[in-house]
Formats: sequence, C-alpha cells, structure tokens
Amino acid sequence: MFLGTYAPHLDEKGRLILPAKFREQLAPGIVLTRGQERCLYAFPAREFEDMHTRLRQAPVTSKQARDYLRVFLSGATDEVPDKQGRITIPSNLRQYAGLDRELAVIGAGTRIEVWDAAAWETYLAEQEVAFAETAEEVVPGLF
Repeated sequence: MFLGTYAPHLDEKGRLILPAKFREQLAPGIVLTRGQERCLYAFPAREFEDMHTRLRQAPVTSKQARDYLRVFLSGATDEVPDKQGRITIPSNLRQYAGLDRELAVIGAGTRIEVWDAAAWETYLAEQEVAFAETAEEVVPGLF
C-alpha cells in the first residue's frame, strides 16, 4: 500500500527519483498514465494489469467508456526503475500534468500520484475544507 506525501525534484532529463518507501513495490515495473485533476497515476505493473482487466469489462457500446479508455491507455507508458530508483517521465505526460522541477508524490493506496508541487498545494487546500466538513457517509459502512 502506498501512503504519505513526498517532495522530490524532477531532474533536467525528466527523471524522478522514487521515494525510498515505494521502490521495492515498484522495482519490477511501473506504469505511468494520465490521472484525474491533471496529475499522473503510477501503478505497479501488476496492479495496472489488474485494473486493465477490470476496465475491459466496460461495454464497448458505451461512448463514455471508450473515451475514458482511449485517454487513459493512450497516455500509458511502462518503466523499470534504474538502480538509483529513477524513472523517466515522458514529455507528453510532464506536459499533461504541468510538471516543473518541484513535485509532490503522494501515496494513494494502490497507486502513487505525481503532481506539480504548486498544483498539489492548491488542490489540497481546497479539498481539506471539504474533507473536514464532510457530514455524510462517503464510503458506505466506513465513514
């Protein structure tokens, strides 16, 4: 499980050094793709395969499902971290997420998310208010 928030830097070659706590889980391979809210999703390769299996169950007759799959999968790229725990983020994904040098890498359970640091701070500030004021059950049976 991926937890926490980290503040790595993107180097001049577009490489990200993965947080040390995440490296073992990601060593066999990682799949990067577009995420919601203009961040990147990074899945362990096995988790991405499982997700793809579930996504394939969407009806091909659903335009919304086709559109989602096209955007989600067309941006996907697989990487294997090097010995220093670095991965290269392709320029099209850096552009999509507006990534500059300062990043926020957050654990999101089964995946990590890579954000531009300023975008993450803005998003978090907006969402923390709603989070603190949540008065209804968000996940049935849990909260």
